[in-house]
Amino acid sequence: MVRRRTAAIDTLDEHPNLPEILGVLAQLPHICDSDLERLANAWHNTVALAEARARALDPDSPLVLEVLAAFEAVQCLFAEDLDGSEDYLLVDPEVATVALKAVRDAIAATYARPILTRSEHAALMSAWRVVYPTDAVDEPDLGQRSAEVKALLQAMPLLATRCHDGSAAELYESILDMSWGLDEDVRSVARDEAWHAAVLTSRRRVWGLVRRSGAEGISRFCPTCKTRADEDDDTFRVLTLCLDAACALLVADAIDDNLVDVLTLPVQSLIPRQRAAD
Repeated sequence: MVRRRTAAIDTLDEHPNLPEILGVLAQLPHICDSDLERLANAWHNTVALAEARARALDPDSPLVLEVLAAFEAVQCLFAEDLDGSEDYLLVDPEVATVALKAVRDAIAATYARPILTRSEHAALMSAWRVVYPTDAVDEPDLGQRSAEVKALLQAMPLLATRCHDGSAAELYESILDMSWGLDEDVRSVARDEAWHAAVLTSRRRVWGLVRRSGAEGISRFCPTCKTRADEDDDTFRVLTLCLDAACALLVADAIDDNLVDVLTLPVQSLIPRQRAAD
């Protein structure tokens, strides 16, 4: 069989199949329980599918490390579904396990599209396209205050530069100083209410995505010294405050404003236009 050759692809922005990649990735946190069941029912492993998968995950495939990172993210987003121990879960873990095979095949197919034959790509996308015939979204829905969620997530990597950026260090210290005066019992209640709202509004996977994105941002390498800040208790405190605030903004339309204020107050310096959407 003649295999397709393609020029090296070094970044996602250079990928010729970028729209489909973004469409699949954006849909991941919005996969509902009924869609998990449909994905599981639509996925059937075959020799041809296994061969296409192996081709897509070949070490020389485009951005294969990003593909593997996306697989890890999927595992995290659906960890509860695979565990099956929470009362609010409705999908059998075995069904979720099969459904995620369809999800991973779709991710692999989108990235490897330039080197796959048309039939290989179609086979890997088959179960996904049964459930999602078109790419309905181009980015995850972060709620009515999405602009503020994005602003906070985009600001968090700045804190990773505090070892060489005086303003970032000052910002980090101000958040840390404020953390010592907070009522943790009140914050715990507010956080629990926000999580309950995420479950009721089917945003628990988006919640997981937000927390994962924020954690990755604050733990990036400093561009100056090429090192990460120590992952000590102080860093964890600041990270927790930022993530709690982002998640509160995510479900702000479903919880009391006072609860949002409790969780966002410590990091207002990172979301200066917090009230703009009110």
